[in-house]
Amino acid sequence: MIIQPKVRGFICTTAHPAGCARHIQEQIDHVRKGGPISGGPRKALVIGASTGYGLSSRIVAAFGGGAATIGVFFEKESNGAKTASAGWYNSVAFEQKARAAGLYAKSFNGDAYTDDIKARVVETIKKDWGKGSVDLVIYSLAAPRREHPRTGQVARSALKPIGRGYSNISIDLSNDQLETVTLPAATQEEIDQTVSVMGGEDWEFWIDALEREGLLAKGAVTVAYSYIGPELTRAVYRNGTIGKAKDHLEATAKKLDARFKKINGRALISVNKALVTQSSSAIPFIPLYFILLSKVMKSMGIEEGCIEQMDRLFRGFLYKGGGISVDKSGFIRLDDREMRAEVQKIVARNWDNLTNDNLKEFTDLEGYHKDFLKLFGFGLEGVDYNADVEPDQRLLSVSA
Repeated sequence: MIIQPKVRGFICTTAHPAGCARHIQEQIDHVRKGGPISGGPRKALVIGASTGYGLSSRIVAAFGGGAATIGVFFEKESNGAKTASAGWYNSVAFEQKARAAGLYAKSFNGDAYTDDIKARVVETIKKDWGKGSVDLVIYSLAAPRREHPRTGQVARSALKPIGRGYSNISIDLSNDQLETVTLPAATQEEIDQTVSVMGGEDWEFWIDALEREGLLAKGAVTVAYSYIGPELTRAVYRNGTIGKAKDHLEATAKKLDARFKKINGRALISVNKALVTQSSSAIPFIPLYFILLSKVMKSMGIEEGCIEQMDRLFRGFLYKGGGISVDKSGFIRLDDREMRAEVQKIVARNWDNLTNDNLKEFTDLEGYHKDFLKLFGFGLEGVDYNADVEPDQRLLSVSA
């Protein structure tokens, strides 16, 4: 099959296995340039391990820390006529490269919210790693829905402001034109459902499952990822339904941190910068903010992608030695460069003066489209996109 990108809305419906493999290799190469991470993780469980920050976390743990890793994700295999999802190909490539480097790597493809997947992962850890083995748990799930494992109730996340509707300029990335988008205010039910899907309850359930079986190592660390952002995005993000979910996630971190201190460990939130991811592309206004931000940060030489952020998290915070630096709220702040006053001043000024005529001057539209397609394995150097490739790629260890 000759595979070309087919973009529909904010997703690409095809993915390229060789391109995804090349993207994984680029991230591995970046981590290896930094050398081994002294005192890094030995046994890492990554929940939400196939794309974005979760995938990059798994790469840094394995190829920086030399860790054995178990990844959990929910991805689509190829049926022969259609390609697999990018996350599937990412995970195939990761496993192949990890095994080639002599690293343990196993994967579970299924709904991470279910008790069944948790039980299977726990049994594998007990069998393969043993008691008191897991010293790093990354929680990086982004999903549109969740079936509650106790009640069976299905919740769906909503991207809406709270209190009143919100209007502002956004960008239609199918034609690179500005548009005005109006979002209605969320109902209480929509708020509650978004918190159920994207809050911290499931993170706590995972820790419960590991703790019951005595699988957490002394000094273990668990990290979940959050975002705060500037005033420009606050109405729809931090003060919106997603923000309520992040509030719950952050409150859960404090509860878990108290528990982890009993084993001399930590439960932490890492506040990361705005990036092109499959999930962030779906949020109104956020892509426009990002392309404005990216232009400014690139001009200052301080731009970072997922792998740069996660590499800095591991080397500069989690395994730096001498304790983990956090802000007054107890958060690791990887968004420090994004939130610099001089950066935000320029972004806000450009937002206020933005028109279709000066989009290319003020934004990094070209970079956005390139990075977006890269998520699906397209546009990478050294890949022949006119070559016939086999879409049916198999994971070495998948459990479903």
